Amino acid sequence: MKPTAGSVLDAYLARGRNVVEEALAHAVPRLGSHPASLHEAMRYTLLLPGKRLRGILVLATCELLKGRWEDALPLACSVELVHASSLILDDLPSMDDATLRRGKPTLHKVVGEANAILAAVGLLNAAYGLIQETPALKDRARVRATARLAEAIGVCGLIGGQVADLEATGKKLDLDTLEYIHSHKTGALFIAAAELGAIAARGGARDTEAVRLYAKNLGLAFQITDDLLDYSGNPGTTGKDAGLDRNRTTFVNLCGIDGARRLTDELIAASLEALSSFGRRAEILAGLADMIRDRDR
Repeated sequence: MKPTAGSVLDAYLARGRNVVEEALAHAVPRLGSHPASLHEAMRYTLLLPGKRLRGILVLATCELLKGRWEDALPLACSVELVHASSLILDDLPSMDDATLRRGKPTLHKVVGEANAILAAVGLLNAAYGLIQETPALKDRARVRATARLAEAIGVCGLIGGQVADLEATGKKLDLDTLEYIHSHKTGALFIAAAELGAIAARGGARDTEAVRLYAKNLGLAFQITDDLLDYSGNPGTTGKDAGLDRNRTTFVNLCGIDGARRLTDELIAASLEALSSFGRRAEILAGLADMIRDRDR
């Protein structure tokens, strides 16, 4: 029997998740190394079971552009290190004050706020270290990868989006402002993941722009489905607190459930259109977009 598209995607995601998680376990100091408390904290959130979508996006983009997984794997890990760092910071009492992450207590609940902050900074530092140690990158590509990750994290990316999100607390926002927040807070790392995969594959400018556009729409669609899950999801399924964003403008309370779903469909359609020049070679990335639209966690 010929495997279905869904089963092929499931197998690809499972393989990618296993490869990324095995590499992540070696990307930070082992348990027991000094200072033990810091390294334990760094590994806690990083190694909680997760989807590893951003890391897999690095690998899949590299493969689409005829590169090799092994060349892109350190960059996939660097993106996951940044993502784990952002989760730790986002969960802090001064931010979302969350209690659950991936079905487990948030890091500051386990090790205290000070050690959680230091662990987050340690993960960011490790992410840049991995780029410097990536053997497949030429010097010019290494500079590009470092600059691209810095841009995704900084004021034009995650940090800028988080500041805008905090300033918007308790305020009613319009759609343009909400899209600005989440294209930076969430979308920036999706875009960086695709571009890092292209850098690892030595992709040309046209192909890099195509996967960038794909990831830009995908990242915003991911955030809207996150808002839908926050509104109606079960913490037992999603693995995190529900309702933390009820005092902020979200795509659900701005557009309604049906409107948010329609916007998701539009973004997924745009992400798929960006892949059209690749034809059947882009089946995995197309399947990933469909999965994000329909996800329940």
